Amino acid sequence: MNVHNPNSLDAIDKATLLHPYTDLDAHAEKGPHIIERAEGIRLYDADGRSFIDGVAGLWCTGLGFGEDRLVKVATEAMKTLSFSHVFSHRSHPTAIELAETLTRLAPDSITRAFFVNSGSEAIEAAIQIVWNYNNALGRPEKKKFIGRDRGYHGTTIAAGSLTALPYKQNDFDLPVNDRFLRVTCPHHYRYAEAGESETEFGARLAQEVENLIVAEGADTIAAFIGEPVMAAGGIIPPPENYWPAVAEICRKHDVLLICDEVVNGFCRTGNFWGSETVGVQPDMMTCAKQLSSAYLPIGATLMSEAIYQVIAAHSPKNGVFGVGMTYGGHPVCTAVALETLRIYEERDMLGHVRAVEPHFAKRLAALGEHPMVGQARGVGLIGAIELVADKETREPFPPAAKAAPTLYTHVAEQGVMCRALPGDALGICPPMIVTEDEIDEIFDAIERGLDSAHAALTA
Repeated sequence: MNVHNPNSLDAIDKATLLHPYTDLDAHAEKGPHIIERAEGIRLYDADGRSFIDGVAGLWCTGLGFGEDRLVKVATEAMKTLSFSHVFSHRSHPTAIELAETLTRLAPDSITRAFFVNSGSEAIEAAIQIVWNYNNALGRPEKKKFIGRDRGYHGTTIAAGSLTALPYKQNDFDLPVNDRFLRVTCPHHYRYAEAGESETEFGARLAQEVENLIVAEGADTIAAFIGEPVMAAGGIIPPPENYWPAVAEICRKHDVLLICDEVVNGFCRTGNFWGSETVGVQPDMMTCAKQLSSAYLPIGATLMSEAIYQVIAAHSPKNGVFGVGMTYGGHPVCTAVALETLRIYEERDMLGHVRAVEPHFAKRLAALGEHPMVGQARGVGLIGAIELVADKETREPFPPAAKAAPTLYTHVAEQGVMCRALPGDALGICPPMIVTEDEIDEIFDAIERGLDSAHAALTA
């Protein structure tokens, strides 16, 4: 039985997956890069230089910068109700309306929303809800989560236990216990066996999930969690057959399916949700980031009616459902999130993403021809290029070369800020308002940066 070791990073190339920003002495000497203002998709720094924001802040500023409607709504909301909590059977109008709007927009399997302040908190809430749910059902052993190598789910203790990247787990004593398991990252280019097609690879990795469930005992496995399209681990779209097969395995073994939509959600992948893009109906979802276009902190944990009814019926045992954050569902944040969703709908943001996606994909694919690029990959308006020292053998650059940070610097010199990612990848994820002409600006700058970085790395 081929079962991946769930509690070891040995299956990951540790050197290439350490976070690329590792030259701390140089950063300390130079100091931080100060961004003073922003407008549209452009950033302006303290030295008066202008940059296109090629990664939408941190995958989050879907509407770009300086959206007057959001500023106005935030101001009016603060005047009307500067704070009200959602504890002790209290609520307020924008929290109620936002919950109704989110569940209307969500897949049919989702009916309830629980508000938090960030993606990490949304994951933390999901974990606690699942544990509470299984205790309510009299299943005290059914508590383990299956994540994936290179998955990113946040930096708090439990969320960080699911973030299977060395820079988050090394020297932080994570995962915190044996409830957090891992299977192989669905990255065909890097982890497929010789001659293995994407379909064969997807089937093998789905079988690995089932093998782990069987080996651990289905009565101990609570949930499988993953980003539909992996983001911070390198922007990795999975094989088409992977997620549907995993979903079927979860149903077979009574394991909850959780989609982490913190980066994927709100049109980014060419559908409103990443789960739609990969063709699954999750039991739970987490979202944040583009929920408010990052104008104010807000996130949500979304769940099925079946999960909600179980935890609601169980709450009287302890007198209250013991998960909540002071600022969860904050009236100003929920008002801004509501207006963000209205803008997405009124301006047909999904239609816009689909309209410019072919041009984005064409320019992205063309980068794959560069001698330093092993693979160009993406979906919707999110993509990456993975850098290699040898295209034929796929040999990576040595870690000391800092290939991705080097490329980041060279592209920034051309006026575009992208993001260096583990696995020597450069992530590209512009605000969703980007035009085709601006897409050309971004990719023209990356092409020039690739040429100069290649010369520097091979000198």
